[in-house]
Amino acid sequence: MKDPTMTDAATLTLWNDPALPIDERVDALIAEMTVAEKVAQLYGVWVGASADGEDVAPHQHDMSDDVELDDLLPSGLGQLTRPFGTAPVDPAIGALSLQRAQQRIVDANRFGIPALAHEECLAGFATWGATAYPVPLSWGATFDPALVREMGERIGADMRAVGVHQGLAPVLDVVRDARWGRVEETIGEDPYLVGTVATAYIQGVESAGVVATLKHFVGYSASKGGRNLAPVSVGARELADVLLPPFEMALRESGVRSVMNSYTDLDGVPTAADESLLTGLLRDEWGFEGTVVADYFSIAFLKDLHGVADGWTDAAARALSAGIDVELPTVKTFGADLVRAVEDGVVAEELVDRALRRVLRQKAELGLLDADWSPVPPALAAAAADSVEDVRGTVDLDPPRNRALARRIAEEAIVLLRNDGVLPLAQGNAPRRIAVIGPVADDPYAVLGCYSFPSHVGVRHPEFPLGIALPTLRESLEAEFPEAEISHVPGTTIDGGETDGFADALATASAAEVVVLALGDRAGLFGRGTSGEGCDAADLTLPGAQQALLDAVLQTGVPTVVTLLAGRPYALGAAPERAAAIVQSFFAGEEGTGAIAGVLSGRVNPSGRLPVSIPRDPGAQPSTYLASRLARRNDVSNIDPTPAYPFGHGLGYAPAVWSDAESSASEITADGAVTVSIHVGNAGDRDGVEIVQLYLHDPAASVVRPVQRLIAYARVPLGAGERARVSFEVPADLASFTGRDGRRVIEPGEIVLGFGRSSGEIVATRSVRIVGEPRHVDHTRRLHATVVVTPDE
Repeated sequence: MKDPTMTDAATLTLWNDPALPIDERVDALIAEMTVAEKVAQLYGVWVGASADGEDVAPHQHDMSDDVELDDLLPSGLGQLTRPFGTAPVDPAIGALSLQRAQQRIVDANRFGIPALAHEECLAGFATWGATAYPVPLSWGATFDPALVREMGERIGADMRAVGVHQGLAPVLDVVRDARWGRVEETIGEDPYLVGTVATAYIQGVESAGVVATLKHFVGYSASKGGRNLAPVSVGARELADVLLPPFEMALRESGVRSVMNSYTDLDGVPTAADESLLTGLLRDEWGFEGTVVADYFSIAFLKDLHGVADGWTDAAARALSAGIDVELPTVKTFGADLVRAVEDGVVAEELVDRALRRVLRQKAELGLLDADWSPVPPALAAAAADSVEDVRGTVDLDPPRNRALARRIAEEAIVLLRNDGVLPLAQGNAPRRIAVIGPVADDPYAVLGCYSFPSHVGVRHPEFPLGIALPTLRESLEAEFPEAEISHVPGTTIDGGETDGFADALATASAAEVVVLALGDRAGLFGRGTSGEGCDAADLTLPGAQQALLDAVLQTGVPTVVTLLAGRPYALGAAPERAAAIVQSFFAGEEGTGAIAGVLSGRVNPSGRLPVSIPRDPGAQPSTYLASRLARRNDVSNIDPTPAYPFGHGLGYAPAVWSDAESSASEITADGAVTVSIHVGNAGDRDGVEIVQLYLHDPAASVVRPVQRLIAYARVPLGAGERARVSFEVPADLASFTGRDGRRVIEPGEIVLGFGRSSGEIVATRSVRIVGEPRHVDHTRRLHATVVVTPDE
């Protein structure tokens, strides 16, 4: 290796030159770097932007060692962790702070390489004052990837404007047990829905020039007992056919440039040390060329939690060998001890170089190695200002355009589960006396998930304002029904179990014409909420005394609209039979309560569909519709797992008529395709939307298959009285599954294609026989049906 003091200008010009091939530039830079400089590019430092505009300061954490930037920066720095998402800061001042920090980093290392800054963006850019969009479970409820893509683009553009390069989203975990606290972060319980919606979100983020990050690869959501960070013992078939397909789709179709490993272990092998997953499958088989970043502290967990490493350096070596490139959130195992181990030959330098090449390629793609790179973010470039007061208040991360988009998503995500005719409330004679009861009715946080900035960080800083407008459901109902007398009584708290407020609640309910009963969750972290990371549930009973409140209000006989503002599905006791209506929302974001009020009044015709099943019994498992015959109701078990409302269910105010299902063929070969179609019509007097879902049933296969499996869907807007034909060209590839020999196969035999209003309501079916020899396929198989919607003349 060259003496680092002898770096020549010609080599620097080489790697700084954007006209040269990236690989040539990266190779030239690596050849000049010391081991310490190489390793420095492979870790982040957790920082927080300064409220006074000075550069960032290290954020200390109980899993972190003390970090002195002055000691680290001469060797360089790979990433800055959450400069905006660690404490409240005016976004313009945060951008200035990040700018100054980047200049400090560039000035300190001899190659002038800036850090890559990353942030959370699960339901919007997780920083003070940024738009809080609906959580991913609401994205799934829209069945509208195009709208989600638009949101991803807006989130990416906002991050890029203030100097952020990478977003740690989306979550592609498929719900397997709704007791898991992170259900709110997922898109749903079906791998096809998860894959299509997540891919659209990634396309949006990446189109803005920001690196999206697939997480958590893989198996995190299948933990035993629905517990966070618990062991996973799924079989190879469940892994291949349920948990991996969303990642396959996203890697093929989205342009995603980063992947984050899962915390969990699969059958005893921690993902952070699993070479078969992170290198064999992800890179060698699927061809991924981006970076793999460690979920926070997951490399250290190889020693502390998993017990497969006997020290920090051993943990680092195992992670590098498996295929992890970057340690996040801060330097712990990739520090000075790893540098010494590489210099002493204990850890192969080739492992460091392999990770470094991926990191530097990504920095080159982002323009961070270009000679003309500037630390000034786009949001501050036009102002040409360098003082705090010059920039304060100049960056708006929640403009009207964002709020309008958040409103559209929220309105499409509200699911009407039940309606005996009481809704919409503004139809005919609107009620004059409305009782708004429940612990989340007047709570501004009731629409936010645990990774929204106010819930994630803001709650630790009560001296700061929320930063965004968060109307409560009570306030939105008052705005929606200005002529009505609205009385509010909480009745109980979210999870305290109190019943002493029941009498007041029941008296208020009895005096009203209709009750809006608002129940649900409080998002939090690690036991500080009823939903969110580390907030798992023992069963799917509503938290606290909310079920008892629900039962008591229903007993009054006053028409009751049960309104759920939650992060997961809950069993609702007798409500599916006795409530006048049930409206389900999943943390619908800053515009969520207005969307709910619009559905109740009829201003919004609900079109959301369930991305997760609603259980009938709080302890019945499985909670996912992807179940085999043995997992369904039968005569040999006294437990009935049939859901109250199945995956895909949802009602609207415009009655829909489905008819005339057709198929282009009764037989196809294993490499062929069949087109099936159905007419859908709006028989009502107002515009509406139908979600046509196509399911595949395999009556006899060589291995046990789920009874129904979603393979395609279409969101079909229909004006009053309109009809359309919805056609799906279904390739035989969509009938493939993992066979007994571990290979994906399309078997000869009958398949049944069903048009469903939900997974539990198949309106019409068409049987097709696959003929000929079995055909094996791989990750290059066709993943989608071709969907065509043709309006009737």
